[in-house]
Amino acid sequence: MTTITPTATHPAQGTRTTRLSLGGVLRSEWVKLRSLRSTVWSYLIVIAISLGMALLMSFSMAYGMDGGMDGSSVPAAEQTQLVLQSAVFGVYFGQLVVGVLGVLVISGEYTTGMIRSTLTAVPKRLPALAGKAVVLFVATFVIGLVANLAAFLTSSIVFAGVDVSANLFQDDVLLSLAGGALYLALVAVFALGVGTMLRSSAGGIAAVLGLLLLLPTVLQLIPAEWAHDMIPYLLSSAGMTMFTAIGADSADIVGPNAWQSLLVVLAWVGVSLAGATVLLKRRDA
Repeated sequence: MTTITPTATHPAQGTRTTRLSLGGVLRSEWVKLRSLRSTVWSYLIVIAISLGMALLMSFSMAYGMDGGMDGSSVPAAEQTQLVLQSAVFGVYFGQLVVGVLGVLVISGEYTTGMIRSTLTAVPKRLPALAGKAVVLFVATFVIGLVANLAAFLTSSIVFAGVDVSANLFQDDVLLSLAGGALYLALVAVFALGVGTMLRSSAGGIAAVLGLLLLLPTVLQLIPAEWAHDMIPYLLSSAGMTMFTAIGADSADIVGPNAWQSLLVVLAWVGVSLAGATVLLKRRDA
C-alpha cells in the first residue's frame, strides 16, 4: 500500500498579508474623496462663491461711486489692487466651505463605520491620515486656484468698463491668487485634523466655524489690549494677511507680515494634525 504524505505548506504562504503602499493609500483616498457628493458640491460652491463675490465687488467698486469710477485718474498700482481685492474677496467665504468639507472627509467615515476598513487596510494608521491630508490639500489648492483665476478674469472684465486694468503676471498678482488658494487648502487640512480629533461631523464643523468666525468676533468685543493683540495671530486673520498683504509695505500692516502670517497658519495646521495623530494612534476605531 502506498502512503500519501501531505504536502507541507510554507509559512509564508499561509500568513501572506496585503498592505497598501503609500501610492495605494493616495489612490484609495483620491477615489473616496471624489466619490463623495459633499466633495463635488463643496468645490462647486467654492467656485460659485468666488465668481459671485468677484462680480458683486467689482460692480460695486467700479459703478457704485457716484455713478462710476474714472479709471484714467487712478495710478496703475492702485488699479491692480482694486482688481485683485475684488478677485480674492470670495476666499473669506470659501474658507467656511472647505472647512466643513475637511471635517466631513474623516467624520463621515466614523459615522458610516468605513473607518474600520480604512484602518484595517492601513494598520499603521498614520499613512491613512497622511494620505487624506495630501489628497485633500492638493484637490483644494487646485480648485481654489482655478476659482481665484476665474474671479480675477471676471473682475478684470467688469473693471475694463471704467478703464481699470491689471496684469496677471505683474505686481505679485499671481502670487496673491495662489496664496489665497494655499490658504483654502491649509484650512481644509486643519479641519481634517479637527474632525479626526472629535470624530463628529456636528462637533467638528462647530469647532472649525467657531475658530474661523466666532473667536475673532469675541476677541474684538473684549475691551482689553491683550485680546486685540491676539487677533492677528488667529487662523482666519493670519490667513487673510498671508495673501492680501503680499508686496505691501510692512509699515502699513498691523501684526505679522505676509510670510510671517503663513508661518502662523502653518502652526495652526501643525497643532491640529499633531493632535489628530496622537488620538488616532491611541483610540480604537
